[in-house]
Order: sequence, then C-alpha cells, then structure tokens
Amino acid sequence: MNVLHIDSSILGDQSVSRKVSAAAVASIVAANPGAKVTYRDLDAQPAPHQSGVLMAARALDPAARSADQARDVAHADAVLDEFLAADVVVIGVPMYNFGIPSTLKSWIDHLAVAGKTFSYSEAGVQGLAGGKRIVLASSRGGYYGSESPMASLQHQESYLRGFFGFIGVPDVEVVSAEGVNYGPDHKQKALEGAVAHAASLGRTLQAA
Repeated sequence: MNVLHIDSSILGDQSVSRKVSAAAVASIVAANPGAKVTYRDLDAQPAPHQSGVLMAARALDPAARSADQARDVAHADAVLDEFLAADVVVIGVPMYNFGIPSTLKSWIDHLAVAGKTFSYSEAGVQGLAGGKRIVLASSRGGYYGSESPMASLQHQESYLRGFFGFIGVPDVEVVSAEGVNYGPDHKQKALEGAVAHAASLGRTLQAA
C-alpha cells in the first residue's frame, strides 16, 4: 500500500488538522505492515502556483528550459506523480475563511490534468483516478455541519468532495474536529474525538 500524507495548516505543532492527519496515517500504517508513506508539507514546501510562466515552461522542449523553469515543472510533475501512485491519500485540511488553504488549492491544481486524472468525451466527463481512498483530516474553528445556520458557508469539505468526485474518486472519508476556536475545552474535546475516529481507520483502510 502506498499512502500519501498531505498537511496544509500554517500552525505547525499547534495545528489540530496535523494531529488528526498524523493519527490517521499511523492507524493505516499499523494495519498495513510494509506500507510506504510519502509526506508533503504544503506550508513548508508549497506546490508552485499555476501561472502563465509555468504553462509556457511546460510547452518548451525540456532541453530549452532554464534552471528555474525545469525546477518548477519537475516540482509540479512530482505532485501529480505522488498522487497517482497513492492507494490512500490523507489530507490535513483546516478551513480558512470558509474554504481550503491556498497552498492546498495550488496542490489540487496540479492534479487536475486532462488525460491523467480526467477526460472529456461526448458522454461527458470521465474521472480517471479511481481506485483510491481519500481521508480528509478536517478542522474548523466554528460549526458548519448540515444543520448549522453556517452550513452554506462551508466550502472546504464540499469543495474537496466535489473535486475528487470529478476525477473519479468518490470514496472520501471525513474525520472532522469542529468548534476548535470556541475555547480550550471545546478544542480538546473536538481533537480527542477526531483522533479517536482517525485511530479506527486502519480497520477499514486495509490493502486488498
């Protein structure tokens, strides 16, 4: 089993989503001896933003690229290759201003590649990245569940479910810690509940 572990929080050791994603990966690895884990910290090493410069570099013959162009293309290609090679992808994703961190959006932009993760045809869009499992280790400062009056502002989990479904990965499990900014007690209770949920994932995410 290949496990891709992504973190995107800017809070380092104080991050709730990082603790939850780490617990999820530890549980999956414990249940799958020999699993290979690839880790990418998008705060420490952001994926290059999509840009005209990057698109132009891709259009060049590799031998004609400058050192900076070659580096950026290689970095973007590595992001996609890591994802394609993964059986399970665990993503630590806090909600910032009702959406996902900009670094995570940049990472996702490198996954949306026609011919690699999706294709268009007369029948419509076909996702090409099936056969994976996605785990979202989510944290939110407030409460944005379906019954919350704030639910319409939740563009974090909904966006990620939509994107991964588009590329053929509808199997998305969410481990969520909500209300972490409502005070220390709320934060601790939410964290403990999410970590306990994450620790149970190994039973369901096992190699075939």
